Order: sequence, then C-alpha cells, then structure tokens
Amino acid sequence: MIRRAAPTRVSRNAGGEVVVSTDVAGGTQEFHADQVLVALGRRPVTDGLGLDAVGVKTGDSNQVVVTDQLRSSNPRIWAAGDVTGHPEFVYVAAHHGTLVAENAFADAERSVDYARLPRVTFTGPAIGAVGMTEKQVLAAGIRCDCRVLPLHHVPRALVNRDTRGFIKIVVNAETSEILGLTVVAKDAGELAAAGVHILGKTIAEVADSWAPYLTMAEGIRIAAKSFTIDPSQLSCCA
Repeated sequence: MIRRAAPTRVSRNAGGEVVVSTDVAGGTQEFHADQVLVALGRRPVTDGLGLDAVGVKTGDSNQVVVTDQLRSSNPRIWAAGDVTGHPEFVYVAAHHGTLVAENAFADAERSVDYARLPRVTFTGPAIGAVGMTEKQVLAAGIRCDCRVLPLHHVPRALVNRDTRGFIKIVVNAETSEILGLTVVAKDAGELAAAGVHILGKTIAEVADSWAPYLTMAEGIRIAAKSFTIDPSQLSCCA
C-alpha cells in the first residue's frame, strides 16, 4: 500500500493491465493492476425536500443535523439512517429507526451511543473494529499499550488455511482496560461483534476467560494472553 500518492493518469496498456501514474514524494511512479477502484464517498440527497421551509438545518454534506436523540432543528421532525451523516451501516439505520419511533411517539428520550459500535469492511480479508484505535487513544492523551497477534497463532486460522491478517488489542497502559479491538481476517466481522463484549474489561479478565477451541473468537483470548506470554510458546488450546 502506497500512502500520500496523487494519481495523475489512469490508462490501460496493450496487455489489458491498468496503469496508474502517480506523484510519490516528489517523483513519478507507475502501478500495474487488473482493475482500479475509485471511491468518492456518499452524500445524503436532501436537495429539493424543502427542509429550509420547515426549519430543518442541514450540514456541509447535505446531512440533516440532529441531536443525539435524532431530533432535527424542527422539534417535530426526526431523521434516521444515512441521511443524518452518522456511521453508514445497515444496523445503525435499523437502530435509528427504533430509537426515533420510541422518542417521537413514546417520549422515550433515548440517545444514540456509538462507543461500542462494531465496524466492518467486507474486503478479502475483511477489516473489523470496535472501540478506539491506537491513533484515537493517543490523540485523547491516553498512554497506550498495544499488541498485534498475527493469525498464524490462532488454531482456527491454521485449520482454515487462511492466516492472512491479525488481531490487535488497544489497552489503557495505566489501568489495563481494553479500549479497542481491530481485526484483519476472513471473519473480522464476527470478531468485531465479539469484541463489543470485552471493551472495558481488563486484559487479565479476557486472558483468563473461557474460549472454545478451534473458533476464531479464541484469537481474542490469545491476543490478550500475548500481553504477558509469548504466543508461540502456548499449547494448542491454552
């Protein structure tokens, strides 16, 4: 992966390869690939809805500006899902819908909270995360302790014959409290979902917890053990 490279030209050569010319660190470099993916992002389509006429404010990306209870600037109008500019996941939109219904019709006054929101990108291997990343922890001024466990230490990954990726646990160095989990693996989504339940626990609590042998979720326990033990010295199901 090349970061901070500015593409200047995309073409296809006589052999059918995609050729991307880029400016990298003041020089020019070419990259060859089968295909090129251009990701431009998404914007809520709120133009033409007459939101200004009813006093509903929108943001820089045309999103409906809402409170943490998903109420717009017009107290009689609520918004849910991608149109709010909040995390664009199906399960977030579904949660929004339930929350808005309860707040609008039952005065529940519930607030949306993303502190334990699992995030998944379904690439191959997939990328999953929950809680804070190392970068976010450091930006918050918290002293960080992290471990990265390559998947070749996870028995299930060996059985699957797919050890691409890793499990990373981010910890508050002063309290040993787990602040975040990031996974690159075929089953990263499942591991991120399991990670929801370890946030706030200490490394020792997770390392000493039960985990079924030959599951990918066992990798979280092994990653926790790696804070105090060399994982290469562990037995198959320790």
